[in-house]
Amino acid sequence: MEFAFATSNRILFGDGRVGEAGEISAEYGSKAFVVTGSTPERAAPLIESLQSRGILHTEFPVSQEPTIQVVIEGLEQARAFEPDVVIGIGGGSVVDTGKSIAVLLTNGDDPLDFLEVIGRGKPLQNPSKAYIAIPTTSGTGSEVTRNAVLASEEHQVKVSLRSAFMLPDVALIDPSLTHNVHPHVTASTGLDALTQVIEPYISRWRNPMTDGFCLEGISRGAHALYQAYVDGDDASAREDMAVTSMMGGLALANAGLGAVHGFAGPFGGMFHAPHGAICAALLPHVLEINRKALETRAPEDEALSRLEDIARLVTPDPSASPQEGIIWIQSLVETLEIPSLRTYGFDRGDFPDVIEKAKVSSSMRGNPIELTESELEEILDLAY
Repeated sequence: MEFAFATSNRILFGDGRVGEAGEISAEYGSKAFVVTGSTPERAAPLIESLQSRGILHTEFPVSQEPTIQVVIEGLEQARAFEPDVVIGIGGGSVVDTGKSIAVLLTNGDDPLDFLEVIGRGKPLQNPSKAYIAIPTTSGTGSEVTRNAVLASEEHQVKVSLRSAFMLPDVALIDPSLTHNVHPHVTASTGLDALTQVIEPYISRWRNPMTDGFCLEGISRGAHALYQAYVDGDDASAREDMAVTSMMGGLALANAGLGAVHGFAGPFGGMFHAPHGAICAALLPHVLEINRKALETRAPEDEALSRLEDIARLVTPDPSASPQEGIIWIQSLVETLEIPSLRTYGFDRGDFPDVIEKAKVSSSMRGNPIELTESELEEILDLAY
């Protein structure tokens, strides 16, 4: 057995810890470039903390999932400001934008030089500018991963900028920042978080360390998500979802993902749709097709017994079958009112293009079994 594990240099977790951001930033210098979401006032506790330590700052608001052009614009502003530290406070899009800006500050101006699949794929050579990641949603786990997902409007696909240099210096996870997240966002990001502890658990690159994170994340997320959805101020549920999101980031960064995210990247690049909602619509169907494929072509594969583990964690039945677990997940998706893929203008005529792009995605390589063209088409048909 061989595996490696890497994550953020420091992980700080707990309600109110955003108040420590000023003190932490001062360790790197006196100027902070702050990437925020579409409602910058949500960053108020961070700004207050920076000001209390005399940290000069400027803000770069991000109102959409990050594109190559958004990153270039942020990079230009950051270069002009010459920060000592970059801080991303917001959802996964904001954290990924900040992560990209921080690493390009020390490596170059063109993301396409380093992007996978559509870019030149050159390795990043230099450590990133100091970066602090502060998530305000419980979803992507980007605060502890080594990549940032960027959309290319030209290529109509989402791909990763990836390097160990992109692991944040500090992941500051304050669950209290997630209490005012809208229920629909809670649902889609939460199901993304749940997907990201399920896919690495059955990934062909799984390992004993990531297994522990996945099992803990599945147990917490499956039982906390609905409560966080119906009562956003439930501190215990919000804390469990923040843990699930973090665990997912730790797991996927070291064990990969699978067909859900293999499809989500291309789909998100072609259609204007929230990443978490795409993953949520696909998750039960990917699990079902994987189950059938494994039973037919690889009945001895350990991934089948792992589907049983998942079922026993998400349902109240300690003897639940994989099918019963998948039915439970499908029911949760429906309860949380996740729309079908056709909601975003997706048509059956788009199936071949999405499938071709998904087949070459990095996430698809982690799927526990290689799926056939007809199986990939069936997944889209079920999620349609």
